[in-house]
This record gives sequence, C-alpha cells and structure tokens, in this order.
Amino acid sequence: MLFLVAALLLLGVVLGTVAHAPLSFTVVAAVVIGVWLAVFAIRERHGRRRETSG
Repeated sequence: MLFLVAALLLLGVVLGTVAHAPLSFTVVAAVVIGVWLAVFAIRERHGRRRETSG
C-alpha cells in the first residue's frame, strides 16, 4: 500500500512538472520513455522464451 501511495505521489509531481514544460520537451520525453518500455518488454519476452524452452 505504501508503494502505491509513493507511486501516486511521484505521478502527481511528474504531471505537475510536465504541465509547465514546453510541448516539444514533453513529446521528446514521452518518446524516450516509450522506447525504453518497448525495449524492456522485448528483452523480458525474449528472456522468458529462452528460459522456458531450455
């Protein structure tokens, strides 16, 4: 429960910061985060496939 509260607090701080940031910076940051999440998902999927087939 404490983790959820901390995550919501951090989300509020980040969204408050994004509201004051220029739109171009917000878009670049969103793309970087999206690419990072996609790479993470691909690595996780690839790692699980190798782990279960071996």
